[in-house]
Amino acid sequence: MARFGHVETAELRVHDDMTVEVALSVMAGAGVEYLLLCDGDDERTGSVTRAELAVHRDSSAYTDRVRLRDVLGAPRPVVSLSTFAM
Repeated sequence: MARFGHVETAELRVHDDMTVEVALSVMAGAGVEYLLLCDGDDERTGSVTRAELAVHRDSSAYTDRVRLRDVLGAPRPVVSLSTFAM
């Protein structure tokens, strides 16, 4: 559960229709390096890191309407919490 001043990263689940720009803002605001992705049925489909999204944002094909599912393609493995040191 999220508490004031501390965010439990396991709860930062977003839908894959979120734009890259919003996802980067969410990560920056929460101080996390990745988000868990969910489909329309609220099932986990993978994860995305801030670094991965930055690469897409910096590409010549990027617009502010690009959605996470557009840049990530096929479902991706879910990042384990131990991957990132807090």
